[in-house]
This record gives sequence, C-alpha cells and structure tokens, in this order.
Amino acid sequence: MILIISQNHEITTTEVIKWLLKMDKKFIRVHEDEIFTIKVKDKRIYIESQRNCFFIDEITSVWYRRGGLNFRRIRYENEAINLHMNEYQHWLEDYVRKTLESKKHINKESNSDINKLIVLEQARKAGLDVPSYFLADNTDEVLIDKTIAKTLGGNPRMENIMKDSTGMMYTSVVEEHENKSFFITFFQEKIEKDFEIRSFYLNGRIWSTAIFSQYDQQTKIDFRKYNYQKPNRSVPYDLPESVEEKIRALMLSLDLNCGSLDFIKSGHTFYFLEVNTVGQFLGPSVICNYSLEKEIAAYL
Repeated sequence: MILIISQNHEITTTEVIKWLLKMDKKFIRVHEDEIFTIKVKDKRIYIESQRNCFFIDEITSVWYRRGGLNFRRIRYENEAINLHMNEYQHWLEDYVRKTLESKKHINKESNSDINKLIVLEQARKAGLDVPSYFLADNTDEVLIDKTIAKTLGGNPRMENIMKDSTGMMYTSVVEEHENKSFFITFFQEKIEKDFEIRSFYLNGRIWSTAIFSQYDQQTKIDFRKYNYQKPNRSVPYDLPESVEEKIRALMLSLDLNCGSLDFIKSGHTFYFLEVNTVGQFLGPSVICNYSLEKEIAAYL
C-alpha cells in the first residue's frame, strides 16, 4: 500500500494518482486537514481519521508531497498528568512518523524544509559553482544594479498580506541604497545568464529543462513572474555529466532523493541557485514530454 501525504487540491498529486490507478497500485491519500488518532488493534498500530484508517505495517512506500501527518492528542484535566501524557503521545507520534519514513519513500516530512544557507554551503562542498552571496542588514556594501535580493526561506508566498490577498516575494535587483537598517537579508551576485535550467531529480536520475527567460523583461530576473500571454520558450536539456555527478553528491549530502534544482548558465559555467523538495514540475514534464508523474508512480 502506498501512502501519499499531500494537500487537498494539489494538482501534481492528482496527476500521479492517475498513473497509480492505471498501474493498478493501491494507495491512500492523506490531506493536510486530516487529524489522526493512534490506535492499537491485534497488537498492531494503526492510525485513523474521518477519511482514512490503516495499519502502519501495511504501508510499503511513502510519497511526501506537501502538508503533513497531524495527530489528535488527549487532554487531561490534571496539568501534571497532561504534561506527562503529552510526552508519551509525542513519542508515539514520533514512532509512527519515523516508521513510515523508514519505508521506501520519495521525500520525507522531517527534512522537507531545508535551510538555503546550508544547501549553498553543501553545494560548494560538492563542487558546484555558486554565485557569491552574503547576509546584511543594510545596503552599505551592496553593488547597485549588480546585486539581487532573495528570500532567505524557501516559501516566497505571504498569505493574506492584505485582506483576501496573497503576496509573492520575487527575486529583485537592488537599484538604490537604503537609508535605514532592516532585518538580515540574503544578497547575491547578479549573474548575466544565457538561460535558466530547472532540473528534476529522482533517486539519482535527472531530467533538465532550459528556460529562455532572459528575453522577456517580466521574467528576466525571476522566471516565476510568468508571462501567460507569451510564455518563456522551454526545451529539454542535458547538463554535463560532471554537473550531474555533483548534483547527486549534493542530494546525498542533504539526504534528499527527490527535488527540483535551479541553475543559471552563463558562458561555460553552470551556477547553482537552490533546491526545492516540493517544487512544481508538471510544466517541464509536459513541455519536454518527460512524463515525470509516471516516473514517480512507477518508483512508488
């Protein structure tokens, strides 16, 4: 039985499930709003929600897409007992999560949020070229028009930044100095690119796509500013084997067996930018005819 941990309306999950159905593979899809209770039956642990119920020893493989496993905890009136039993319940939950993560898997909830700074350090250790970067709380030493500012965390979205409005933090070029200090920010050398590369990694295999975003002012700095009226041209691309070997070394060092990696090609250099464990890959999959959804279903 395959366990899929995802979000309610996550389209990538649905596309993979279509292949699972075609392959006649049994699966359970867990949504992020499900609350599970840990139970025991016939000396076997199983977890139960309003939608699902399964023995954890029946699970043969796990795909962590997004969301997570949430558990209901029993609340006790006596505070001392409550604190004591909270610890017991924590260890039961920990056992369930670790047991599931020990199965054959694609990604894990426990390391789905990776630290960008650690990733960049590991990328350099793996031999990948990384644009020079630094952290600062002012722009005193920032080179104007030659430096970009990026998010320090992995999530660029800000929910409800205004009423009924979601914001997106894009990569931007620093065009002027600030007079005041601010929260510590990630600055990076601006690389003049030939094109961008999005590589999808799954258990040692790599599928890459060249994205010609530099010809559109809207997507030149950050291709995520999609131009839906005139989309960027994207084509299948083969990274040099030497770069792919360094990608494998990086992913191994991060204990990741799946993810989307971003590169910039400039001249003969391939600059590594970041890796996203739960990034979208349907676009490149369809455009390049990679059928990555099928690859994931087959692996599971």
